[in-house]
Amino acid sequence: MISLKYSVTRGLLLPFFALALTAAERPAAYFPPSDAAGGWRAVTNATQVREVAEMDLPRLEQAWEYTERCSQNAGLLVVRHGYLVFERYAGRASREANPNMASVGKAYTSIVCGIMLHEFHDKIPEGLDTKVFTPEFLPEAFSADGKLDDQCRADIKLGQLLCMTGGYNGDGDAPKGVVLGAASLLKPSPGQDIHDLDGSSLRCAMWTTAGAGFSYSSPSPHIASMVLRRVTGMELDKYIDERLAKPMGWGPWGYARHFDGFTEPHANGAGGIAVHATDALRFGYCLLHGGKWGGQQLVPAEYVALCSKMSPYNPHCPYTLMFEQNSDGHLIGVPRDAFFKSGAGGFALMVVPSLDLVIYKIGGSNWQYGSESTGLPQPEPGLERDNWKPIPATIFNEGTRVGDDGIRRVLQMVCAAVRLN
Repeated sequence: MISLKYSVTRGLLLPFFALALTAAERPAAYFPPSDAAGGWRAVTNATQVREVAEMDLPRLEQAWEYTERCSQNAGLLVVRHGYLVFERYAGRASREANPNMASVGKAYTSIVCGIMLHEFHDKIPEGLDTKVFTPEFLPEAFSADGKLDDQCRADIKLGQLLCMTGGYNGDGDAPKGVVLGAASLLKPSPGQDIHDLDGSSLRCAMWTTAGAGFSYSSPSPHIASMVLRRVTGMELDKYIDERLAKPMGWGPWGYARHFDGFTEPHANGAGGIAVHATDALRFGYCLLHGGKWGGQQLVPAEYVALCSKMSPYNPHCPYTLMFEQNSDGHLIGVPRDAFFKSGAGGFALMVVPSLDLVIYKIGGSNWQYGSESTGLPQPEPGLERDNWKPIPATIFNEGTRVGDDGIRRVLQMVCAAVRLN
């Protein structure tokens, strides 16, 4: 008998023939080999895009035209139904480049924290509910007489650090605090100091008590990476390499850690990861498949499932475990199960499970492509956009540029390219 099941993607009752097959008869889910072994399967013309990937190529072209206008260097890659549907680059972006992806790295930190909580459950049995400012997890936070510089830190839970609700003051010249959806300006305060990454992150000023509000604070995920370092006995980048990069077959990758003759002793959990474009897609595709890669469950499925939902650790806004998520429908035209992480310069990795869709938007200024910072070789750069200027339509508010380099608009445009009929 053929079962019928409601399809969220199409909004129709469709026969799911696979349900009538035994487990042995069902085709195995596709996972791409490494680029060195052939890489992603791809569709190569408008007919294949329409019939195999069920997307509209002219609409993807429009999304690319918009992407090109948003940043000095640019790229757009789209995977649907396991096919590389679209891949374009401009300027210094390319398949072989390893740009500094800025805060997109926060997503990688979060995901390996999820792996840590499963792998080392006995060491951190309370999971995301663990209060981490203790001598066991963060001995660096305590003075010689065993005290914290701010006793409020004692209540910060790991889940709050990963949802930006630990009470830490936000980044930048005009940080904002959000309490139950209402935003207000905070006073600027010193954030991370690359010459003392651990210490400056631990001592960053608090603007409220743990859990009382959301503020986008880069020290928070770095502190989470310090906990990971303590629990696993491994550096963040080494743990990512062993638990994600090697199983998925990434090419050369690393972190931006070298600045004006100074090298950070630890990878920054707040960002700076530098990954090939097609490997960023692999990371997103693993999340699309609930943390699976081939026959391995690399990331706990329950942790991935939390990334697209409101969190008890952040009731203030739709930001969960280092991902912005759309469960409240604030992004019109985007399914509510979408989740994504953006980074300075216009980088973003986006996952839309109900559409079987992964999108990687590349941006960045020229400095984000320098091998001096990452220590990784870069391909011969394209120089045609070195004199690029922002699009005239950029909106300013009291002299400050607002927006997100087109990230959310590109997400909407690519979702609109999915053919539902």
